[in-house]
Amino acid sequence: MNNVLGKGGHLSSQPMGALFNYIEIDPATGKENVVNFPVRADNPYKIDVARMLQLIDEHRPELLVFGKSMFISPEPVREAAAAIAQLDPKPVIMFDMAHVLGLYGAFQQPLHEGADIVTGSTHKTFFGPQRGVIVSNIEKGTPLAKLWPEIRSRAFPGSTSNHHLGTLLALLVATQEMNAFKQEYQQQVRRNAKAFAAALVKHGVHVEGDPADGYTDTHQVLLRVIMHGSGEDIAERLERSNIIVNYQALPDDESFLQSSGIRTGVQEMTRFGMTEQHVDTVAGYIADVILHGANVAEEVKRFRQDFLEMKYCMPEHEALEFGAQALAMMLPTSGHIQRFADHLIAAARMLP
Repeated sequence: MNNVLGKGGHLSSQPMGALFNYIEIDPATGKENVVNFPVRADNPYKIDVARMLQLIDEHRPELLVFGKSMFISPEPVREAAAAIAQLDPKPVIMFDMAHVLGLYGAFQQPLHEGADIVTGSTHKTFFGPQRGVIVSNIEKGTPLAKLWPEIRSRAFPGSTSNHHLGTLLALLVATQEMNAFKQEYQQQVRRNAKAFAAALVKHGVHVEGDPADGYTDTHQVLLRVIMHGSGEDIAERLERSNIIVNYQALPDDESFLQSSGIRTGVQEMTRFGMTEQHVDTVAGYIADVILHGANVAEEVKRFRQDFLEMKYCMPEHEALEFGAQALAMMLPTSGHIQRFADHLIAAARMLP
């Protein structure tokens, strides 16, 4: 059971994605044996919980995969976990937090809500290098205990024997910074997203989602732009104005390949120091491009000059010393590495 691709589901959790060789064909239909989470009639960005529970009881799925790429509302993990608690064998609940890993806790806590496995990217809302994580609540002696060794071996050496140690230090520093600044960063991201959505509406742009929720509970803000051009066309026009977005098929589009919307996220510019007042200015620029066909490349360029310093991170001298010490600990047997690390530490201590 998963989120269908056309309603925000992630490509990796589809039969055409990572599940390609693992889904049986239903002999009655000749199609993959997949049941999609039903969505609410009044809000296609939220799962219809009552209907989901009916489908779980009817189909007894072996694997439930929550998480989306078009992700503005929480997933009903707790309700699903309660529904399958007495099933034998117990189904596996996985939550793909690729887009919202950096909002863990402020947005959702799937491991506390009943998920068995959480996957995520470390380069979206979690502000690190391009790596990934697999986290689990599975304990020794439990029915799923045999699953974890399979996951580990399939990940390494199964599919990621080239996991690039060169990015491991960056992930360590990013994790340190996420732990240090998590609450402040997460709250500002969500405040900015809601302020950005409200500002876009004020400027006359159609924003998807429920106004009662502030249009979003994550970093994402979804816009419907088809009345002014396709999502791809609008994304290209915005790019010419130095504004980068993602064109996006919305739930009522005929195909995933057709896009009547665009997907935006505030997390990167939040980390460069933007707050609610600043995202209002950005919303104005976007409205000028979408609604009036303007090119605001120079205005955006000038505005961006005020946001060049990364926030929610260690001061430069602390980061350099921390990285050097970590590097020395990772490769303690190399004299060259140790001397290099010592030089880095000495240089860091000389910075103001």
